[in-house]
Amino acid sequence: MDIKIAEKIIKELSDSLKYHNRKYYIEDSPEISDFEYDAMLRELEDLEAEFPQFKYEDSPTQMVGGAASKLFSEVVHAVKMESLQDVFNFDELRSFLSKLDLDKTELSVEPKIDGLSVSLEYRDGLFFRGSTRGDGVTGEDVTANLLQIKSIPKAIKFLGELEVRGEVYMPRDSFLRLRERQENLGEAPAKNPRNAAAGSLRQKNPKITKERELDIFIFNVQRITDKEFSSHIESLDFLKDLGFSTLPTYLKCKTVDGVIDEINRIGNSRGELPYDIDGAVVKADNLSYRETMGSTSKFPKWAVAFKYPPEEKQTVLKEIEINVGRTGALTPTAVFDPIQLAGTTVSRATLHNEDFITTKGIGIGDTIIVRKAGDIIPEVLAVAKKGENSQIYKMPHSCPSCGSPVFREADEAVIRCTNAECPAQLLRHLIHFTSRDAMDIEGLGPAMLEQLLDADLLHNIIDIYSLDYEKVALLERTGEKTVQNLKAAIEKSKENDLSKLLFAFGIRHIGAKAGKLLSEHFGDIDAILNATAEDFESIEGFGSILAQSAAEFFSLPDTKEMVQKLKELGVNTKSLKEVKDNRFAGMTFVLTGTLPTYQRSEAAAIIESFGGKTSSSVSKKTSIVLAGEEAGSKLDKANALGIKVIDENEFNEMIK
Repeated sequence: MDIKIAEKIIKELSDSLKYHNRKYYIEDSPEISDFEYDAMLRELEDLEAEFPQFKYEDSPTQMVGGAASKLFSEVVHAVKMESLQDVFNFDELRSFLSKLDLDKTELSVEPKIDGLSVSLEYRDGLFFRGSTRGDGVTGEDVTANLLQIKSIPKAIKFLGELEVRGEVYMPRDSFLRLRERQENLGEAPAKNPRNAAAGSLRQKNPKITKERELDIFIFNVQRITDKEFSSHIESLDFLKDLGFSTLPTYLKCKTVDGVIDEINRIGNSRGELPYDIDGAVVKADNLSYRETMGSTSKFPKWAVAFKYPPEEKQTVLKEIEINVGRTGALTPTAVFDPIQLAGTTVSRATLHNEDFITTKGIGIGDTIIVRKAGDIIPEVLAVAKKGENSQIYKMPHSCPSCGSPVFREADEAVIRCTNAECPAQLLRHLIHFTSRDAMDIEGLGPAMLEQLLDADLLHNIIDIYSLDYEKVALLERTGEKTVQNLKAAIEKSKENDLSKLLFAFGIRHIGAKAGKLLSEHFGDIDAILNATAEDFESIEGFGSILAQSAAEFFSLPDTKEMVQKLKELGVNTKSLKEVKDNRFAGMTFVLTGTLPTYQRSEAAAIIESFGGKTSSSVSKKTSIVLAGEEAGSKLDKANALGIKVIDENEFNEMIK
């Protein structure tokens, strides 16, 4: 390969891998599969080996993927938390193991849990700190969130210092429940259990972490005082005796063939496990031999991860079902001849939207290729063979639930039902209305709402505030105490700020922030009902799309009737915003980058409590830019326009 071409490709691969590292490790929002990432990394490694002059210190091949987030305080690890070198077939595995002296060490084989790696530290028998791996040297202090995981012992019968390494994961059942809740609320569902676990552990509110039902497996002693081990498996047995949830299996093997047999056994059991694994780990068991072998800048030389390829199967597409969501979105689902994937029978997979179907050229009768994303969610990859007389599927022109016409806006891929009273949307609409960020009615979750709907006690959101509690008390598993708590929660929700009610309505494009802007700008729902699209668009932070959506919703006779009934039932329809003083009156702040101690939403709330406003974009109207780490283009624009830029310390001085 030409040296200039090689340099260009290495630069492109390196930049791309750094981007995907950030999406995976920091934002918990991957855009490519692990298999695609590994293939890119392998290509970069091969090119750097051929052209070592272009192998730089900050290359993704030399770095542990993650980095400490600015949301939590940093923890410098006493023992570096290394990552593992990957191999993808048994030839590569044999090549790696040929470098180990099997006369000096046996080998341990363990499942590779697909989660988030953490360190747990104990002093005098008590758990005192837990942190993420980060970049291997510096991680994040997530002690408060780790305390919410039941299987982490808070006290152990060992009085020295002990640091162990484990993998926090989300069990498959918990992951599926989380996705169901997110879909019911109209939120983007988590892509896989690993990212769901990582996002759950990085919550500022430990209560949310607790709700996510995380678990952990411990797989290594990082450091220990007053005790020594000769082998890795001996140390795992010790941890198990202390009460740690160690890896479910760890087998000692003496030969390479024995290792391969165990890797195959683990791989064949993947579908039966209640959690995700993405490979098997092979380690030298003798700890003194490990010290002799040492590590590279990134990997230990005595361990390797065997990565299982994603399993793909072909099947015939029999039917495409259309489901209607809370916002009226029509989602196509493929129904096909049952196949076995990752140990389970699969007969359905999402087709996302009309554009996905058209791009892939999917038609009923086609032979399609299906795999499980993250071994959990079935997805259609491509058409392997067109069926006889097959034509690309076209979405229906009417709603399959209520028969109303459907529409698709020019800038969206989603097709929606035009009927706001569509029965298919009702349950999800009610779930959204009662959710924490909306009206926050505790006890009125999906299960109770379904019970009320089935009992014909609930037909719309108005009925929530005029429930027949005597009939509610007759429902299965609903006692007097439950009814009392439910009634109290519903009454309490009547006192919410107008912003929560506006968000609860589930207006297209109007999220929690837009609801807050509407509430604070107009102050009363009557003013909103009388506003025009131009009035909405004049709000700082409101664009034409939000303005048009709000105008359409509040101009409907049904909306006006609903608001009137809610008022009569005692639901607050006014803004309750309190302003401490007006020191920021007339000023517009733009927040950019990561602040050391505040989340942006917290800083914005403080600014608003002093009469100021926040905006998402820098312009000549901007008064001050509050900048944190990695501020980016907004900071550059502010400097170019000569706008005052402050950091968090200056901000704290301003709000004293």
